[in-house]
Amino acid sequence: MKIILMRHGKPAFTGSAKVTSREMSNWIADYDRSDTGEDIPPESSESLAFSASQILSSPLPRALSSLKALDLEPDVIDEVFREADLPVFPMPGFRLSPTVWAVFFRVMWLCGISRDVERVGTAKKRAIQAAGILAAFAKRSDGPVLLMGHGVMNRLIARELRSLGFKEYRCQGSGYWNAISYRLQ
Repeated sequence: MKIILMRHGKPAFTGSAKVTSREMSNWIADYDRSDTGEDIPPESSESLAFSASQILSSPLPRALSSLKALDLEPDVIDEVFREADLPVFPMPGFRLSPTVWAVFFRVMWLCGISRDVERVGTAKKRAIQAAGILAAFAKRSDGPVLLMGHGVMNRLIARELRSLGFKEYRCQGSGYWNAISYRLQ
């Protein structure tokens, strides 16, 4: 039984170079609506994706357009695989890059401060459910199962796969288009 957790391609949306924390809500919404535009997957990701016999995906446009760029159709699209949301904290007076804000907000979220978005504990429960779905597909599949997902959620799902006895056997990294492959020992 093999499972491939692949991160989507680079989103086409870039937005402003610097934003206030309050502007991050709109930035995040625009990012979540963004697809991957003309981003081309590397050959290593293509060959890994083409090896899959079953394909599951997050419903977010950046995941679905990544599969389209690979000329693949998902067998299952499920909210359980979507990225964990970022909380936004008002901090007047600062204009920072969205990347800096995202890191700051993600750290706050990991520390349990979620404001009005899904709590880290809830996201972890969702990861348990997602890992179970992937394992069930892998059990009845004659080849690898591919999830086209997201950075944080893929890490949470990976942790749950390891708790189910899956071992990492191939890692391309954690950037766009990269994947980590797991095998049940």
